[in-house]
Amino acid sequence: MAFKFTEEQLNTLDKSFVVELFLQLQEQNDKLSDEIQDLNKKLELLIEQVTLSNKNRFGRSSEKLDDHDQICFMEVDGNIIFFNEAEAVSDLNAEEPESLEARPARKPKTVGKKETDLSGLSVNIIPHYMSEDELNVEFGKNGWKQLPDAIAKRYRFIPAKVEVDEHHVGVYVSKEDGRIIKAPHPRALLHGSLVSPTIAAAIINGKYVNAVPLYRLEQEFSRYGLSITRQNMANWMIRLGETYLAVLYDYLHQKLYDYHVIQADETPVLVNKDGRTAGSKSYMWVYRSGHLYEDKQIILYDYHKTRNSSHPKEFLKDYSGVCVTDGYQVYHKIEKEQETLRIAGCWVHARRKFDEAMNVVPEEQRNKSNAYLVMKQIQAVYREEDKLKELPSDERLMQRQLVIKPLVDALFVYLKKMEPSILFGGQLRKAYTYILNQEKYLRVFLEDGEVPIDNNASERAIRGFCIGKKNWQMIDTIHGAHASAIIYSIAETAKANNLKPYDYFLYLLEEIPKHMDDTNRSFLEDLLPWSPNLPEGIKKN
Repeated sequence: MAFKFTEEQLNTLDKSFVVELFLQLQEQNDKLSDEIQDLNKKLELLIEQVTLSNKNRFGRSSEKLDDHDQICFMEVDGNIIFFNEAEAVSDLNAEEPESLEARPARKPKTVGKKETDLSGLSVNIIPHYMSEDELNVEFGKNGWKQLPDAIAKRYRFIPAKVEVDEHHVGVYVSKEDGRIIKAPHPRALLHGSLVSPTIAAAIINGKYVNAVPLYRLEQEFSRYGLSITRQNMANWMIRLGETYLAVLYDYLHQKLYDYHVIQADETPVLVNKDGRTAGSKSYMWVYRSGHLYEDKQIILYDYHKTRNSSHPKEFLKDYSGVCVTDGYQVYHKIEKEQETLRIAGCWVHARRKFDEAMNVVPEEQRNKSNAYLVMKQIQAVYREEDKLKELPSDERLMQRQLVIKPLVDALFVYLKKMEPSILFGGQLRKAYTYILNQEKYLRVFLEDGEVPIDNNASERAIRGFCIGKKNWQMIDTIHGAHASAIIYSIAETAKANNLKPYDYFLYLLEEIPKHMDDTNRSFLEDLLPWSPNLPEGIKKN
């Protein structure tokens, strides 16, 4: 039990002893205050981590800011001047409204939507007419005339069916020398295999477009009386990918170098048999043409066992232009080594850090938080950028310089001014550190009208793979991973160019085998997703 002085005892103590005692207590108090402050900081960080973890696990994934009131700011002589939208749009001379009753917004009626939905589908006309005798009974002889038909349309679904194509190839022998020849016929897609372009395209469409695991496709085929094991399908995908589709993949890789702006991202994937311990992470990298190029989109996947910088370095070694990425340092390292490459940053990633920081703030305090204020400024940047998406690149660049650059300048002035006061170790400090370290890369879009403001297009491109990854969890072998990268690349490229993936893969698997002996790859120009020589019906209406 701690000893305590009574008032009487304190009155009898020597003055010097009291002074010494007070100084010791003061020192202990300072030490305890520091310890309490340190514990409070640790507790605050722990609460942040728990709050963020709960939000990631149970909260909505949207990063959309619910508050649509727009706060803008600008820099004047190094100082930040804030003003809200009410101040920005106010007009004291404006007339008062006669009524405060809200006028309901009327959506324009869509004319002919049903016909548009049905266009492009084949029509099966089913006649429903009365006989002349029936009409005479109803109206009397010659007491009627026929009006234009009343037409009622209904969708009709025809389930898939499986047939066997049995090729009877004529075989002929010479009576003189016994020489044997066969009539011209299509070569088997894979030697010794029953697989055809139609069944292969169906498997590709199921697994790589619709994210259906092979065991479910196996079950579906069995319902149609077709016995194809998942092992058969996996082997077919690997062989078809490496033998035929890789030819187009390599050609698209070379075509990607023609774009001034490309975008890159990566996602982890498990490969079961890659020579490492179970659960080791591999990575699927994605490279795509800049999303501001609306025509001739290219999306390519590239599988590797690690996230090492040598992989994007090898993929981009012959590229000259701008690559939009997140803040992964590997790309910045490559930029320093490769003079022809410039890296641009992603504003979505910068904003996401502040969204995480804001979500650990108590809800009633969020609108007054530093993270909220920064997010509002980034919202203002996006609001202005959104107005420019239909402009050509030169006009977009001019507007970015005139309108958006001052907003970005002011934002970084504010961030640098506030940065010394931000608590170390917290989510807000992480957000500040990230955005300030990325400033050079986040400003690149202000200098080039073809560079997008963020890397969302790459994240969208890799989403199809991520959805499939959740369904089948892992790829079994390295060969399977490389084949998946090739097939996913062509599937996503087809979708980005508004093609029907099944029909496109069917056409590729019918045409590429015809040219496997060609030394000239020029035939691939006619197979590109934007080729005018593609058959009708492959492109969606």
